[in-house]
Amino acid sequence: MDLEGNVLASLTRPNLDVYQEGMYSPTWVAVNEERHRGNGDVWVADGYGQSYVHRYDKSGNYISSINGEEGWAGRFTCPHAIFIGRRSTPHELYVADRANGRMQVYDLEGQYKRVFGSEFLTTPSGFVTHGDLLMIAELRARLTICGKDDAFVCYLGANDQVCDVEGWPNNKDTAGNVIPTSLLETGKFNSPHGLAVDAQGNLFVAEWLIGGRFIRLEKPSV
Repeated sequence: MDLEGNVLASLTRPNLDVYQEGMYSPTWVAVNEERHRGNGDVWVADGYGQSYVHRYDKSGNYISSINGEEGWAGRFTCPHAIFIGRRSTPHELYVADRANGRMQVYDLEGQYKRVFGSEFLTTPSGFVTHGDLLMIAELRARLTICGKDDAFVCYLGANDQVCDVEGWPNNKDTAGNVIPTSLLETGKFNSPHGLAVDAQGNLFVAEWLIGGRFIRLEKPSV
């Protein structure tokens, strides 16, 4: 859409055998933007459907798909988020392989390059970059920060114990009904699901729970 809400284009579900009976449920889109010397390709993550990532050209024509079987790391399981990494050259496609607790990286032709994060990630759900930093929303109650080389730097707002509460990311009452959580705390996360960053480096985090919660983390002034 444009910024007035007018629909400019739509991408149809690929005509693949896996969708003859399987559900198609996209969760994320990444564009290889021409303003960044890209070719305009659009990548779509079918995170809640068949765990594929599909590639289209800038006119919306289907090109190809990946599913993790291209490399030694193995099949995606809930590739919830994708993005074009531009912190190094050549640019790369990052796939948040959420249910497997890792990141898989491809070139922009869909060729597998590497996997990382299994030793420090649990549930990568979305990401943004600011400068050389990669910031990853992890559904299990924290943000994970990585450096330019994708090495672990630190966690922000880690709150692992809340994920062990019955009914998380919500609560349950004595009758077993799911109810809004009473365990939200300032400075601690509950269930980060998506995030964005502004030009100043301030982070905006959306959490997945009844009623929702948005958190703004302000970058300290130097």
